[in-house]
Amino acid sequence: MVPLLKTMLEGTGISLAIFSLTLLFSIPLALPVALARRSHTFLIRGPVSFYVLIMRGTPLILQLLFVYFAPYYLFRLSYDRFIAVIIAFSINYAAYFAEIYRGGIDAIPRGQWEAARSLGLTSSQTFFKVILPQVVRRILPAMGNEVITLVKDTALAQTIGVAELFRVAQNASARQFSTVPIFIAGLFYFGMNWIVTVLFEWAEKKLGYYKM
Repeated sequence: MVPLLKTMLEGTGISLAIFSLTLLFSIPLALPVALARRSHTFLIRGPVSFYVLIMRGTPLILQLLFVYFAPYYLFRLSYDRFIAVIIAFSINYAAYFAEIYRGGIDAIPRGQWEAARSLGLTSSQTFFKVILPQVVRRILPAMGNEVITLVKDTALAQTIGVAELFRVAQNASARQFSTVPIFIAGLFYFGMNWIVTVLFEWAEKKLGYYKM
């Protein structure tokens, strides 16, 4: 049992790395995507809207396969599987986070923008000092749902051979002819999502003063 737990902890480390790096890249990327989606210029809004449509309209597993295999078949270029996972997950989740951002921004009353202008604030000052803090509070529940989904989606990395938690559990289950490793993996995923839930509930309480 101890060797099994050690192996699964190593797989969990890979899953956590995928999870952390995806958030690190996708959350900042989502903001310019959301702002571009709200642009009045079609040359900006159109391509970005198409990107969001593709990311939300096709399975993540298909995007993962495309990101990893397409460079080889098109240009005979190959690269690390883990990097392919991070790229595919980041561009996918950036699209979902962008739509959450956009909904949060659109929910802010127009009068707040006008009030900030009347106080002499620039557009960027208004957005980052007045609008964005309120947006963050409004979108936390939706963001929490997506982050929980991300924890479970890390299992898709096994599609291109990355040895994350679920792949390690499957291999162990096949070797031992037992479902115990799969059950243990389920407990690991539950534990990670429990931590995510607690953190988001704490953040909602801390930002409660923005609640309208």
